[in-house]
Amino acid sequence: MMSKIKLTYKSQDTEEYLDKILYRPIGYLLAITFKSIGITPNVVTVISIFIGVIGGHMFYYNDLMLNVYGMVLLMFAQALDGADGQLARMTNSQTQIGRILDGLSDNLKFISIYLHLIVRLIEVNNTPWVIVLAVLAGISHSLQSALADYSRNHYVFYVLDKAKSEIEDSNLLLDKYKELTWRKQFIKKLLMRTYINYTIEQEYLAVKMKELFYFAKRKFDNSPPEWFRQEYKKLHKPLIKWYNILTSNTRMIVLFIGLFISYPALFWIFELTVLNLLLAHVIIKHKSAAEYLTKMIKEAD
Repeated sequence: MMSKIKLTYKSQDTEEYLDKILYRPIGYLLAITFKSIGITPNVVTVISIFIGVIGGHMFYYNDLMLNVYGMVLLMFAQALDGADGQLARMTNSQTQIGRILDGLSDNLKFISIYLHLIVRLIEVNNTPWVIVLAVLAGISHSLQSALADYSRNHYVFYVLDKAKSEIEDSNLLLDKYKELTWRKQFIKKLLMRTYINYTIEQEYLAVKMKELFYFAKRKFDNSPPEWFRQEYKKLHKPLIKWYNILTSNTRMIVLFIGLFISYPALFWIFELTVLNLLLAHVIIKHKSAAEYLTKMIKEAD
């Protein structure tokens, strides 16, 4: 059973611990069920969006039992969010639109959480300043998740299986975007615009990583030698645990703790302090590693 579940991982190295012991096994069972009744990965993603948004709404209420219902819904949405990718890999039906929808799913779930917590805290504390805290935390959240996703995809590309990597180029995406029309392909063009913004954000956060990627691509013709793969792994594998902390599971745990102790703002404070310090650490490490690897490539000529 576990060997079959592992086949649906994007990669063994980059999977989070909580995903391995909880969300991936549940997602696998869901994916098998959806496959048997002909439900596509994108439909699963849309279902997860609706459940996640409803879960976020439950945090508006200053009632722990209703909050617990919201937690359960969000955990189910998280399992569905994994199931769509597992189903896509099972059926070999990965698409760019599917990846865009997957990112949109996370965004909409957390937007629901943020908005409902904002209204709740304004009503409780009778102050609009919570909006400033939430906006700053939301910006931080976006940057943290974008860098983690970008970093893991580069690791998959160089160390594991480049076919499973989802590295995108904002300029190429922009060319595709220009080919779409608002009148005939409104939804697709809107999603593509969102995805381009997300990709630009990733490239901005990891400038040196992006430069290394294209420099190595020119030098190695998209097939890096084994010595480079091993050096990349040595430098970046220790960072995977930090990438994983910057994604959804850790912040969900902190959110749930905040709700249990009747201090939901802990969620935003954690993002603004601990996770931003971690983000800065990872950016510095990336810059140093990219410069070192670029130097090694030049010396190997």
